Amino acid sequence: MDTIINPTKIVAVGLNYLDHAKELKMSIPDYPLIFMKPPTTVIASGDAIILPPQTKELNYEGELAVVIKDTAKSISKNEARRFIAGYTCANDVTARDLQRIDGQWTRAKSFDTFCPLGPRIVSDIDPKNLFIITRVNGVVKQNSNTKNMIFDVFELVSFVSEIMTLLPGDVIITGTPPGVGAIEAGDVVQIEIEGIGVLKNTVTK
Repeated sequence: MDTIINPTKIVAVGLNYLDHAKELKMSIPDYPLIFMKPPTTVIASGDAIILPPQTKELNYEGELAVVIKDTAKSISKNEARRFIAGYTCANDVTARDLQRIDGQWTRAKSFDTFCPLGPRIVSDIDPKNLFIITRVNGVVKQNSNTKNMIFDVFELVSFVSEIMTLLPGDVIITGTPPGVGAIEAGDVVQIEIEGIGVLKNTVTK
């Protein structure tokens, strides 16, 4: 299913892959670590990621995105599947230097164009076992599987719904595997997820 995604909010998850936690030598979190990205970060596959002048260290983060189908409030993990419209690819673009300076994530994650989504929404896949690969200029930078998630898709939807009401079209991006790194103007970033396709964006100034 091809569609334009217009969420009221994007809920993002930090440190949600076992192999990424190991890479960072960090402890496994006891519950999902969430933060927000504004809807103005969303662009489609083929659109440009704009490198803002405020950062000198732009990073890619390939992720599986969950698109919400129906209003969800305080639902259980077992109920979560029927509130999901489908899945797509995401790039949680981050100004890493600003993240370190601020000590929190809002500014670093919230510039316009910092949440590419696409190329399509797919519903008939198993989100617990999908290969996810990120390439920059054709070179593989991230290569993992969603089975390495600490909290699976259904746990995340339930957890978020207990905090805030999820509305149709809202997006949850589910964390990134190891291999996060820098991108600069002129780079082409491709996020490929098994069964979904390839999200492709070029970085421009």
